[in-house]
Amino acid sequence: QVQLVESGGGLVQAGDSLRLSCAASERTLSNYAMGWFRQAPGKEREFVAVTTWSGSPTYFADSVKGRFTMLRDNAKNTLYLRMNSLKPEDTAVYYCAAGRYATISNQYDYWGQGTQVTVAS
Repeated sequence: QVQLVESGGGLVQAGDSLRLSCAASERTLSNYAMGWFRQAPGKEREFVAVTTWSGSPTYFADSVKGRFTMLRDNAKNTLYLRMNSLKPEDTAVYYCAAGRYATISNQYDYWGQGTQVTVAS
């Protein structure tokens, strides 16, 4: 059973940066694409970004393109989401997931528990 654990969320001001981490329990994640999704209160879960475990290709939602980047540390089985120039509308619970290279949440097999990101204006 693959386990994913997110961390790094918190309360920041608009314009600040945060780095989220997604630690995976096993190396078999090299067989999966890794995605980030987010869900704001009262809204559906939405796609943020996806990459392969090798780091390429990578695809970002238009709403975060140019502000968010992803890095991975294969030695630590960890994927990072670097979020710059944060906006209040980025406030959500952020989830990492492992599955197919897709922008649709039902294409992912494994999910973390989520980490809260709150951006104050």
